Amino acid sequence: MALKQYLQFKLSQKLSPQQIQLMKLIQLPTQAFEQRLKQELEENPALDTGKESDNTEDSFDEFDNSGEEFNDNDSIDADDINVDEYLSDDEIPDYRTQANNYSVDDDEKSIPYAAGTSFTQHLINQLNTFRLSDQQEEIAQFLVGSVDESGYIRRSLSDITDDLAFTQNIYTNEEEVEEVLKIVQQLDPAGVGARDLQECLSIQLHRKEQNPDVELASKIIDKAFEQFTKKHYKKLMQKFSINEDQLKDAIEEVERLNPKPGGSYAGNNKIIEHIVPDFAIKIVEGELELTLNGRNAPELHVSREYNNMLKGYKDSKEKSKAQKDAVMFIKQKLDAAKWFIEAVRQRQQTLFVTMSAIMNYQKEYFLTGDERKLRPMILKDIADEIDMDVSTISRVANSKYVDTPYGTKLIKEFFSESMTNDQGEEVSTREIKKILETVIEEENKKKPLTDEALSKILKEKGYPIARRTVAKYREQLDIPVARLRKKI
Repeated sequence: MALKQYLQFKLSQKLSPQQIQLMKLIQLPTQAFEQRLKQELEENPALDTGKESDNTEDSFDEFDNSGEEFNDNDSIDADDINVDEYLSDDEIPDYRTQANNYSVDDDEKSIPYAAGTSFTQHLINQLNTFRLSDQQEEIAQFLVGSVDESGYIRRSLSDITDDLAFTQNIYTNEEEVEEVLKIVQQLDPAGVGARDLQECLSIQLHRKEQNPDVELASKIIDKAFEQFTKKHYKKLMQKFSINEDQLKDAIEEVERLNPKPGGSYAGNNKIIEHIVPDFAIKIVEGELELTLNGRNAPELHVSREYNNMLKGYKDSKEKSKAQKDAVMFIKQKLDAAKWFIEAVRQRQQTLFVTMSAIMNYQKEYFLTGDERKLRPMILKDIADEIDMDVSTISRVANSKYVDTPYGTKLIKEFFSESMTNDQGEEVSTREIKKILETVIEEENKKKPLTDEALSKILKEKGYPIARRTVAKYREQLDIPVARLRKKI
């Protein structure tokens, strides 16, 4: 077999490390961006934040966004570095990357949360009021440690018994563990320590002040839970020899219970999630006004100390090896700092331009708050509008929130596919979902509408949608099937 040698031309596009880092910055929501900024400030002493003093005479030239960064492997001597390129005596560049429409006075501060006792500790504190043997107390504490954030113990007693033996050197049996579990289930909030929803509701009902409605509700949960969850009301009335009013009163007692007792405790171990909007849209004199959250626009500049060190190196007549090594290190850090400042500026600009385009595209919605006025909009529509890549728009939309007069919204919610109504007009699938939601809200809950009936109603309203499409939209809206929406 003969070997052949030939030339092949191949055109490919490769992102530089700087471009990849910029894409990652754009994708970060406000809180994650703040963490990334903090990390960069800790790792690069050449980067500084906050206001520079007004009498600054020396600063650095504007960053040359050439994408070149110093690498330790590059064979560059300190004498080859033109220090003057990093020093400037005649101008103070604006490294502050604030949005043009952002005022320092409007800076959004993080909301402080008061520290409190953890959910686990809250339960352990209550155990101290019970008279338990040493082994019972150890088992009880282990069970409390197995309670999840919703207040349930999801693991089987056999698994817990094995774990007690292997990890705690406590040799017991399932009967003793269950006995201690009954004690844990006496703790507040009511329902904590349950192994499933049925047990959780049952515990709460037995803890309530007893009356005929509560007693009936307990019987239903304990003896006919499956029929209750499937809303087989006629079977329940037959089983317990009750009328519709009695069943309705019992169901109301169950609906007042808390299916997640752990979630109601303010000191839960779960981290408190607070959405920080990346943008704010306001209506000012009938016009939309967009602002970028100030926390996305930090005041960044290159450290003055590094400027002084470079000046000292330039002014010294005899340059030692230590000084040359130092200036090489300084150059590396300066390049990184300048790149990061420019990347933050580009991130800020990309976010603002993208959200401006989305706001203008959906102007009717933002002025009225009526979701039926949301226009069909896909990523490509915005990408074409501002001449950016679809992937960039996706990065902004998927992880960012905007504060509107109608609440804080995830930006990707404004994107939807289109369909044609019976008038031949392009309408947003979001508009159809809103109408579907309204129809279901207004239905007779004693006889909820099936997907087939909903499809017919939407067709009458001018939206020719198949039953399977109605089912898909209903599931996306997290609305159950007709049988589970039934009320008596």
